Amino acid sequence: MNPEKVVFGFFIILALTLNFGFFVGEIDNPEHHHVWELFGVILVNLVATVLKFGDRTHMGALLLATSLVAMLQLIGAALVWTIAVHATEAGMTPAIMASIVSLSGGAMIANVVSVVLLVIETFTLRR
Repeated sequence: MNPEKVVFGFFIILALTLNFGFFVGEIDNPEHHHVWELFGVILVNLVATVLKFGDRTHMGALLLATSLVAMLQLIGAALVWTIAVHATEAGMTPAIMASIVSLSGGAMIANVVSVVLLVIETFTLRR
């Protein structure tokens, strides 16, 4: 067993599961989506992205691309949250929360693609 592959797979799958945890709930209800959970999702996705930088294969490039897409979506969600809470008088509205959760949903799809690619890579290595 290769410890590097274990850590790599761990962070890719953790990124997906944490993102799913943030995404689940009523899309427009701020009580179902906690800011610290979003922060955790961003942090784990950042670690997963950094771990993908070392692979110079075509599959590695695809994995990095999915991770960069997820980071872009999650950073966008964090910016929307920050602006809504700290720069507008309206604060967190159901429409803004729906936008934040939708952005995290886009990141979750990118994370699903990343996990699927990881599984495909694993199956091709076994043959």
